[in-house]
Amino acid sequence: MLCTFTDEREAATPDEIWLCEHAPVFTQGVAGRAEHVLDAGNVPVVATNRGGQVTYHGPGQVVAYPLVDLRRVGIYVKEYVFRLESALLRVLESYGVTGHRVAGAPGIYVRLDDPFGHAALAGPVDPRDPFRGLGKIAALGVKVSRHCAYHGVALNVAMDLAPFRRIHPCGYPGLETVDLARLGVFTDWDDAASRLGHHLAVLLSP
Repeated sequence: MLCTFTDEREAATPDEIWLCEHAPVFTQGVAGRAEHVLDAGNVPVVATNRGGQVTYHGPGQVVAYPLVDLRRVGIYVKEYVFRLESALLRVLESYGVTGHRVAGAPGIYVRLDDPFGHAALAGPVDPRDPFRGLGKIAALGVKVSRHCAYHGVALNVAMDLAPFRRIHPCGYPGLETVDLARLGVFTDWDDAASRLGHHLAVLLSP
């Protein structure tokens, strides 16, 4: 449906943001490598045309698909990714959680020992373990066709995190994945989806 919407849209087609909650599924990006799926079990593995490697979607996770004409917004892909991450950071901040970017690894991360602290990440990163002390709370994977972006972001709210241990999340062996509930933030899907949709709309408006 994402591809159909993007393929059929015209210059005047309004941008949309789709918010949804998926049944359990592993999705592979265009660069996805089979060895990053350790044990799919009874969870389907679906190939997609987004960027990035393998990730997991399931109940308790807000998935947002901004279907945006980047020309209308006046930005390019790098800025688009920055704004997607900014929206996630704002949602986390609204819950009192401090999110972080990691250079070269799209998505948002939190300090496992102090997710509510405001200290910036200190470098340099250990190349042997670039995610030491961090947990990934939001993933990002996009695709742009004819200047129109689709696919999007996934924010972990309150979900079964076990399936993430059956893959190398986003292609990174040993990367820990967390959700708001594990951090002690208890909210429902509708509230988190509303906040994420709001911030995406603000940041991606022309």
